[in-house]
Formats: sequence, C-alpha cells, structure tokens
Amino acid sequence: MFALTVKRIGRPSRYIELPIAEADERRVLPRPLRRVVRFFVSLGSGRIHIPAHTGTVSALGFLAATGLYGMSLGGHTEAVAQATTSAVGFAIEDVKVSGNNQTSEIEILQLLGLDGATSLVALDVDAARQKIARLPWVENVEVRKVYPKTIEVKLSERAAYAIWQHGQELSLIEKSGSVIAPLRDNKFSTLPLVVGRDAETAAASIEDAFSKWPDVKARVKAYVWVSGRRWDLHMDNGVVVKLPEDDVDQALATLSKFDREQQLLERDIAAVDLRLPDRTTIQLTPEAAARRQAAVTTRTKDLKKAGQNI
Repeated sequence: MFALTVKRIGRPSRYIELPIAEADERRVLPRPLRRVVRFFVSLGSGRIHIPAHTGTVSALGFLAATGLYGMSLGGHTEAVAQATTSAVGFAIEDVKVSGNNQTSEIEILQLLGLDGATSLVALDVDAARQKIARLPWVENVEVRKVYPKTIEVKLSERAAYAIWQHGQELSLIEKSGSVIAPLRDNKFSTLPLVVGRDAETAAASIEDAFSKWPDVKARVKAYVWVSGRRWDLHMDNGVVVKLPEDDVDQALATLSKFDREQQLLERDIAAVDLRLPDRTTIQLTPEAAARRQAAVTTRTKDLKKAGQNI
C-alpha cells in the first residue's frame, strides 16, 4: 500500500491523496442518472428557480386530467361538453331544413335529438347525417353548422315513379324499381299502378312504350305484369287489353286506331287480345254474349219461318 500524489508546478494542488484501493472501489453513475442527480443537487442548492404558484397549477392540472379521465370512463364527457359550451352561448336555437317535400321536419328534429340546450359545438354532424340518410325519402343529405346557434339541413329526395301492388300491399317505387315507402294516402293517385311479381322492375318500360299513345295511357287504370313477359292493361271501364311480348308499339297503334274509328273501348266488351300480330280477338262480356246469343237464335228462327213460307 502506497500513496499517489499528483501536483502541478507553479500552482497549489487541488487534488488530494487517494489510496489506490479506495479509487478502485468508487463507482461511476450511468449517464442518464447523472443528469437526474445533478438536477436534484441544483434544486436543493437553490441554483434552479421555480416560479411562484407552480405547485398549485400543477395540482390543478393533475386534478383536471384525473377528472377528464374519470368522465371518459363513465361516459359523461359529451354531457359535460354540452353543458359547458351551451352555457357560453352555443346552444342550438335554429334549424333550417330545405329540399324536404315528403320528409317531415319533425322527423329530422327528432333524429337530431335537440332538447333546447343542445350545444352546436358538441353536435356530431356525421352521426346526424347518417341518421337522417336512413329516412325513406332521403336520397342525399348535408348537415352543416352555422355558428353560433344554427344548423342547416339540405335534402335531396327520391322521386316516386309508380305504385306497385304486390299481394295486398301498395308501395311507392322509383323508376329503377327500388321501393321508397308504403303508400299511405291519396296524394300519389295519379301515378301508374303496376301489379304483379317483378312488376316494379318492369315498370321502367311503361314511360317509353306509351309515350306516343297518350290517348290509351290516359285510360289505363292498372298495368298487370303477366308471367314475367308482357303487360295486360286494365282500362278505366273494366276492359282488359292483352298486349304482346314483342312489338308493343304496333299493338298500341292498332288499339288506338280501332278506338278512334269504331269506339272499340266504349262497346260492351270484356277484353281485347292483341297478342297475335295478324289478328285482333274481341271477348264480349257475359251480358253481351247472352244478348248476342239471343239475337242469333231469333234470327235463326226467323230464317226458318221465312224458308217454310216460300
């Protein structure tokens, strides 16, 4: 064991004699811990200045963070946000709805969930849009916030093309055949009535097929889709017109001509069969058939008497 002394010439030495064994036993802290130790040493010695009220602010921040975390876990964040923003002047007071011809404003307000204290800031616009978009008549919807107290709801609605009867049910349909909603009143009574399975998808052909024959179309009470291939027209006076599967335009031209020249649809008939291109078959009503049979019988008797008198 010996002592080691280090000196610099010309100035007093700041080093002390350190036994070699003691120097070997001293441990050096890792680099990250050195900064922590230096910070606490400086803090204790007063070399680091902490502003006044730092502890109070930190405590309040900690309590606020804890409160927000608790509200989040309890599901009360939205309610607190609603109450806070409403109290400072962002409560919704006006809802402007446009483009709604068939959609009730009351339905829209109910879906928005307004209660007189709902905050415009806290309102979830995307969720409101999705709810309104599920209404039967709504095709597109835009929901927009107008600060500080207004919501704008702009709709574009689906267009009713026809009434579809399937079984005992009546539904309004688009031209594409998509069902809009059940028929509830008579405001759509002027729309064409299509009847039968798959008639809703076949209905799109009606507008084009009858565009040149408005006189016939005006008298059609119902379009009945038969066997997924062709239409039967039920006229306003009960006459049934049987159209062919193909060349409907020619069949309608024939029907229009007979009605114009001979008032065919005004006669006591039950049906007009136009399914064959080279002939038109007329079916009489039971009463007309009975009268015709009586007339034929009388005529036959008259001819027999006339032959006997010769």
